[in-house]
Amino acid sequence: MVVAPPQTASLREPGAILLVSCYELGHQPLGLAWPRAFLERDGFTPDTLDLAVEPFDETKVRRARLIAVVVPMHTALRVGVRAVERMRQLNPGCVITFCGLYAVLNHDHLLGGCADVVLGGEFEAALVALARQIDAGEPPKRGAPRHLDRLAFPVPSRSSLPALTRYVSLARAGGGALTPAGYVEASRGCLHHCLHCPIPPVYGGRFFAVPREVVLADIRQLVAAGAGHITFGDPDFLNGPQHARKLVRALHAEFPYVSYDFTAKIEHIVRHRDLFPEFATTGCAFVVSAVESLSDVVLANLEKGHTRKDVTTALDIVRTAGIALRPTFVPFTPWATQGDYLDLLDFIVAERLIDHVDPVQLSIRLLVPPGSLLLARPQLQPFLGDLDPAGFTYRWRHPDPRMDELQREVSALVARGARFGGIWSLATGRPFREPPPERPIPARLTEPWFC
Repeated sequence: MVVAPPQTASLREPGAILLVSCYELGHQPLGLAWPRAFLERDGFTPDTLDLAVEPFDETKVRRARLIAVVVPMHTALRVGVRAVERMRQLNPGCVITFCGLYAVLNHDHLLGGCADVVLGGEFEAALVALARQIDAGEPPKRGAPRHLDRLAFPVPSRSSLPALTRYVSLARAGGGALTPAGYVEASRGCLHHCLHCPIPPVYGGRFFAVPREVVLADIRQLVAAGAGHITFGDPDFLNGPQHARKLVRALHAEFPYVSYDFTAKIEHIVRHRDLFPEFATTGCAFVVSAVESLSDVVLANLEKGHTRKDVTTALDIVRTAGIALRPTFVPFTPWATQGDYLDLLDFIVAERLIDHVDPVQLSIRLLVPPGSLLLARPQLQPFLGDLDPAGFTYRWRHPDPRMDELQREVSALVARGARFGGIWSLATGRPFREPPPERPIPARLTEPWFC
């Protein structure tokens, strides 16, 4: 049983609740702005701390009676767990909750000593309820960590967050000054069940659309703060294609000079190909899509829902519309061969995608966190090892040791700042002949994408 700290002051006093973000792909954290808005609507006055850009603030930590650490991704969880060790030393009586996708996946470990409460899914209302409990002097209940009730979304509260200029920017095609980028979500969850993704174990194939006016109000405050580009950070913007279409029409009508990007599955690009000309005319700079692999064997084992042929079709659809496709990959899985890796490199060169793929994408190894749907699939069992508690992932070994060694070598190269040519030379054993660069260089965000 968790014991509530002594009620020496109301939890509604400024700073009695501290919301902590650790890493959100270089964006100003919506993981702080939305919980803060929910709490403020209920009369609380939480403080915030973004460890990605701000120093650890001992004063804020000591003042808090409830600390919520938001962990939507693996990197954030690892940073957050280290931060909580220090928080416990500074403020041992504080209630600490971890919130987000990776909190749910790792709830057994977190509740074993790191966290008092774990919340995930549509967690903001549960966080408000937790704050009410503590404010009333009641010990918080651990309860079920996953919440999937439809929420009444307020406009995210961003006024006290660090300036947009401290976060990711858009490098536009053709060069020039960097443009501050804002990050919004038009929906949460996902309709699909890709086995390696952290979302299906939590959302179970459900997604929740955020009301259009809430999203547009958030965009307005981001533009007022200097954003000239908007990232729609939904797991898949085309889970609700008409919702997406209406949003970008409204965005372009109000802010015709603001560009945007979004993420969509390959199969959605193919299915909704008729939308892409309008996306182009309303300012879409690029689309991110989790291609993951070009091997139909790997794609089938991950249940991605697309094939290699679909990747080529999607690339043609997006290019024909005048939009760049920025594919992401998981090239190192138990089923990928050396030939698959070399084929991927050849494909990137042949399709002139070198400037569309961040080098880190060529080093990504399959992550298998606790709760992953892959754990119940027989195709992974021959390669699966023990859980690495400190790494929050299950170990696995490739049947070809050369692939594990290649992944380590590519990762080391990327850490040293290597570009595509260096990775090519390492993998093929041949010098790389750099093709003429694409003109103009396609638009991109200044933070390489990884989780």
